Amino acid sequence: MTTTIIGYPRIGEKRELKFATQKYWKHQITADELNTAGQELRQHHWQTIQAAGIDQVPTGDFSFFDTTLDTAVLLNLIPARFKKLALAPLDEYFALARGYQGVAGDEKALSMKKWFNTNYHYIVPEFDNDTEIRAQGTKLFEEFQEAKSLGINARPSLIGPYTLLRLSRFLDGRTPDDFLPSLAAAYAEIVTRLHGLGADWIQLDEPALVYDQDAHDLDRFTQLYDTILTAKGTSRILLQTYFGDVRDSYKLIKTLPFDGLGLDFVEGPENAAIIEQNGVPESLTLFAGIVNGKNIWRTNYQQSLAFLANLNRLTDHVVLSTSSSLLHVPYTVRHEHHISEDEKKYLAFAEEKLTELVEIDHIQANGTDTLAYKENTALFAVPRYAENKTLNAKIAALTPADYQRTPERATRLAIQAKELNLPVLPTTTIGSFPQTAAVRRNRAKFRRGEIDEADYTAFNEEETKRWLKFQEEIGLDVLVHGEFERNDMVEYFGEQLAGFRFTDNGWVQSYGTRGVKPPIIWGDVARTHPITVDTTVFAQSQTDKWVKGMLTGPVTILNWSFPREDVPNKLSTEQIALALQGEVLDLEKHGIKIIQIDEPALRENLPLRQSDWYRKYLDWAVPAFRLVASKVQPTTQIHTHMCYSEFGDIIQAIDDLDADVISFEASRADFTLLDVLKKVNFQTHVGPGVYDIHSPRIPSESEIVDIIHHILEKLPAENIWINPDCGLKTREEPETKQALINMVAAAKQVREELAHENQPTL
Repeated sequence: MTTTIIGYPRIGEKRELKFATQKYWKHQITADELNTAGQELRQHHWQTIQAAGIDQVPTGDFSFFDTTLDTAVLLNLIPARFKKLALAPLDEYFALARGYQGVAGDEKALSMKKWFNTNYHYIVPEFDNDTEIRAQGTKLFEEFQEAKSLGINARPSLIGPYTLLRLSRFLDGRTPDDFLPSLAAAYAEIVTRLHGLGADWIQLDEPALVYDQDAHDLDRFTQLYDTILTAKGTSRILLQTYFGDVRDSYKLIKTLPFDGLGLDFVEGPENAAIIEQNGVPESLTLFAGIVNGKNIWRTNYQQSLAFLANLNRLTDHVVLSTSSSLLHVPYTVRHEHHISEDEKKYLAFAEEKLTELVEIDHIQANGTDTLAYKENTALFAVPRYAENKTLNAKIAALTPADYQRTPERATRLAIQAKELNLPVLPTTTIGSFPQTAAVRRNRAKFRRGEIDEADYTAFNEEETKRWLKFQEEIGLDVLVHGEFERNDMVEYFGEQLAGFRFTDNGWVQSYGTRGVKPPIIWGDVARTHPITVDTTVFAQSQTDKWVKGMLTGPVTILNWSFPREDVPNKLSTEQIALALQGEVLDLEKHGIKIIQIDEPALRENLPLRQSDWYRKYLDWAVPAFRLVASKVQPTTQIHTHMCYSEFGDIIQAIDDLDADVISFEASRADFTLLDVLKKVNFQTHVGPGVYDIHSPRIPSESEIVDIIHHILEKLPAENIWINPDCGLKTREEPETKQALINMVAAAKQVREELAHENQPTL
């Protein structure tokens, strides 16, 4: 049986791509040097995959920032405002992703959103009246030829046209239907060129097929592929899906001349029944995603082999694959030195998943009398951890009253207005300030034992005092301590809670050069000591202004960790929520009046099919958040924060969180969320982020004034907070300070305008 994968991590074993790209951005290396670094990295990855025994190796999954952006560039989907900058190709590419501010002009970046139900972010392509689709890029073809020249059995891959349209933004009144003929023609040209270069298989990723589809959607899909599939020649087209099932489209797919169909049998278990009921055409090769591409636990070989035995009853043409790209897991377990050998046996990162595929293939062909099968079976024969029965009994005894805060929100907000005495349009930040080289060095020294905890804490306290002084000087209304003790918002809390494990090098790409190191939820989660109380109380002691307590919410801690597979996510989330409830009450007891419980990942794990939203997720995710803050006093103001998601879909569920204030990412989406908030009469007070912190460009004071005016057209002034759209950890200090100076000045200007408008006339 053939083996393959959908895609591979591109950041490298030691984040080589991140560091090379950042050097280029800082003008420390040339474009040629960056391209050489990228070439060396992807070639190493191809050779690693091939050496592991994988038969087909995907190309096209390497990117300097994002593969959806790569596809947009390939198709000339570059908005005119960026072409006018007249930048070199690589600089134009990065300007699309990060924005540009320099001698050539000043342009905001394209929008950035979450990739389906993952923590990976993609750059949103734009279609408008100036769009002229044509296959102009060379990267896809050059990388395929590069792999072939190395003797790699390469399969070129790219985002398919249907998914591209589903994920893109349409301006000037244009719709996806306007671009169907030209987009199909461009993809047909790409397929023809790849065929001419000798591509045996060509992979077109269409994960949007796992969304709900209506007749119009399926008609668009048919129109696109009726043209594309005529261009394949003797090449074979793999239609690759992942993250769910194809219940709406499978019957249609069977009628079209695809040669391969990739199905996810991990997140789309319904796919098994779909093909059982409808059959698999003799001409179609099934690429079976049986190894989890999104989680880090070892595959249960006994279960996988039983599943494959059933699959082989339906078709003789099966290729073993991963459920999704391995982009979503760390590179290798080999570099983990602080997880015991006994515990590492349960883990499989990207490199180890290659071995799993090959071993499953070998066992299926040669029988179960192998060492690999026996070791795997023994691993799953005994429990991995000891259950915390007291904790789980406490969760089982929770009642509806435990999830309900009183009094109702409008009454609380009136009480808080008197207690906090903040001006109209109060200003704040989301929580973190730049993690400078000095901050990172201090943390590294502490971890290596070169300094003791007292020295480590003293340094962080000096940083906190320095940034509190800056916040006071520029006139921010609600301050933060800066989070200098936190490496990552989820990893930090995981380190303080029982039930987690942590990696040394388990980096996963989030966007561009940004990587996260998700903790592993190993067993039952519980709080054993206060986590943020000392740092927050210290910060509050240094200023007469209010300082926010800063926590990461239970749903985000779950979604940005690698979750357990042996219990429902609901149980783990409730365990985390109870732990955070204790932290909230301790903060309140120590005089902290504003507490922010961040939930940037609330929408991230929303089921992709709308019929599943509440039953499978929101019905327990929303109550879990409410559980955290349900016991605080009405004078305590609860904030939350969300970023880079399509919030309009679940705006009522967000209001049902029953927070007092919520800050949103809104700037890259041009504040389209404001119309939704106005339409539904959103009750929570809101801080739509007034500038994009994921771009290095600095917004001017007048730009932010205009944005605040736009917000005021949609929402009442008394409900609005002014803040950036996310934390400032990844930004440089000079740009952070100037942007905040401009933001506060803009808020003060509009505040004065409002005061003048409200003055009584004589």
